[in-house]
Amino acid sequence: MNWENIAGQENLKKLLRESIAENRVSHAQLFVGKEGYGTLPMALAYAKEILSSENEHAASKVEHLNHLDLHFSFPVFTDNRNSLSKNKFEEFREMVMNSPYSSYDDWTAFLESENKQLFISADEVDDQNQKFSLKSFEGGTKILIVWRADKMNVAAANKFLKFLEEPPAKTVIILTAESTNDILPTILSRTQIVEVPRINDEDIEAYLKINFNVSQDKTGEIIHQAQGDLNAALKLMQSGNKSDEFEKLFIQWVRDAFMVKKKPEFLKSIIFWAREIAGWNREKQKNFLNYCSEIFRLALLQNYQSEDLVYKKIDANGFNWVGFSKFISGANIESILEEISTADLHLTRNGNPKIVWTDLGIKLSRYIHKNA
Repeated sequence: MNWENIAGQENLKKLLRESIAENRVSHAQLFVGKEGYGTLPMALAYAKEILSSENEHAASKVEHLNHLDLHFSFPVFTDNRNSLSKNKFEEFREMVMNSPYSSYDDWTAFLESENKQLFISADEVDDQNQKFSLKSFEGGTKILIVWRADKMNVAAANKFLKFLEEPPAKTVIILTAESTNDILPTILSRTQIVEVPRINDEDIEAYLKINFNVSQDKTGEIIHQAQGDLNAALKLMQSGNKSDEFEKLFIQWVRDAFMVKKKPEFLKSIIFWAREIAGWNREKQKNFLNYCSEIFRLALLQNYQSEDLVYKKIDANGFNWVGFSKFISGANIESILEEISTADLHLTRNGNPKIVWTDLGIKLSRYIHKNA
């Protein structure tokens, strides 16, 4: 991963490169931000610059993730009583080579492990300790990138803390995480925290135009929805018929929710609707939740006469967008979005998707009639 291949983040790139040039590289750093903001690409470019400054031939090895002094830890599931990253490294390498902005949910889907818990284990930390007790192959710095360090279990975090406190000489540790909430305070106190901000809209637009030749008309809607997350933007660009499917199911949900109040038999339709969505993989379910949140927010803007901010409307299958928007107001938008957020949390924690979607589907029928 080259610096120039990273979307935006020019200020952060400059700071990181200067730290290498001025020999101010901290032995332990935590890159905090969504994967779609570029935490892993930034870590890879940083590692490449460090190793290349010691050996000019290191660059191509880092680019292909096969440098012997560059090591990775990442969440995996237990397989045959074993939960070591090295057993899934080829899969991880393939995912990152295809899309370095991939998310934790992408990784879960890539492994087809939606119903399994992925984590970084104490055994994984022991394995890395053993690797770093040996001399580097090229005689220079050894680097460990811990992708999604917030997925360490308690036993792993405690062992990793000891590794941070007494790292081998010429060792650089780069951790990435979406937030610091699930990381031990003692680990945070021993790392230099590097905030990776959302990508500027202009930089996402430029990235899509240069790499995918996307027209300005199409990038507008994508950028609004992506909210500075390049991974989200790439998925939106490639979604194609998925948006039509999401639109169709959203319309069905809203119409059934309106009818349930007068005709309880429509409750059965909501249950079948929930079962259909529950059959998707978790990533697609979460994407649909994001889509629903977006549509409800746009409907609120439409209702409050902020039509210039409504960059997308639903008008398929005779759907009355303006009429629907009148039912989304300050009286119910907070409750609706909170329920969607709760559903997303339950799915993330491997809740039963049939129960999650049925509950959410029924609750909309209650909130949709709650007018100001």
